Amino acid sequence: MKKTVQLIFSILFLLTSAMVFSQAKKPTLMVVPSDVWCNTNGYMMTFNDQGSSVKVPDYKKAFQENAEVIQVISHINGMMGERGFPLKNMESVIKTLNSNMAEDNLRSSKNSGSGINESPIDAFKKVAKADIILQLTWTVNKTGPKKSVTFNLQGLDSYTDKQVATAVGTGAPSFSAELPVLLSEAVLAHMDNFTESLQIHFDDMFENGREIIVRIQKWDDWDGDLETEFGDEELGFIIEDWLAENTVQGRFSTTDMTESMALFEQVRIPLYNEKNRAIDARRYTSGLSKFLKNAPYNIPNKLVMKGLGRATIILGGK
Repeated sequence: MKKTVQLIFSILFLLTSAMVFSQAKKPTLMVVPSDVWCNTNGYMMTFNDQGSSVKVPDYKKAFQENAEVIQVISHINGMMGERGFPLKNMESVIKTLNSNMAEDNLRSSKNSGSGINESPIDAFKKVAKADIILQLTWTVNKTGPKKSVTFNLQGLDSYTDKQVATAVGTGAPSFSAELPVLLSEAVLAHMDNFTESLQIHFDDMFENGREIIVRIQKWDDWDGDLETEFGDEELGFIIEDWLAENTVQGRFSTTDMTESMALFEQVRIPLYNEKNRAIDARRYTSGLSKFLKNAPYNIPNKLVMKGLGRATIILGGK
């Protein structure tokens, strides 16, 4: 009898531990209106990206002027929350972003006086720090007195912008005039398959690492390059060896390598360090930056981020 009770308690403990572990592994999400919806409804702004005009969503204006956005996003947040997924609140992220932008406008380079060069979308993702962005498009269809909603919900990896889950559909026509109710009816049938795809993607990242891109460049006035030898090995190969030792299962691809630049794609980095703290591309690549700064290489360098998943190390100075 005593052994039976002990066995029951052991099973319950293992089941409870498994549930807690599973919950801890769920990805952090944030729901945003899609680029298509923002463009259709006039919520876009033009951004100057190194001389080229690029249109990006104006989320702040959409939230301030369109109550429908708040209703729709809150409803999807609730549906994801019921399934145990942690969510970032978009309104809060926008407020933090605006505060950061106000500070950045007062800050400039101490050498050149130039401002900080970062796209609005890159800045938005950096503040959100969500694993997956849920991009939602919706359209209200009218047939006589009845209405229905057509929706497209895309799960995008916030580091690579790769689509990892999708749900598309149209709800049954209804006399209900409330958008959240129509949306719920349209989305509900697809939600379980959608969240399952999100979880599969995150489980793959947990096991095989998050994917980022690392680029190596050099300043024109630096007298070294990636073919410079340290001992019997060229610098380019030394960097490859570091990546092989510091990626999950040594997984990365050398897409390009010349004497002046190198491009490494599909660089798989751990989601967490030994202290169970989240690792992002900046924190990971700073390890390579410090490695090159230290002896025996003593190469001064500058780490530049673009978005969450692209890091560039420029060799030869800050």
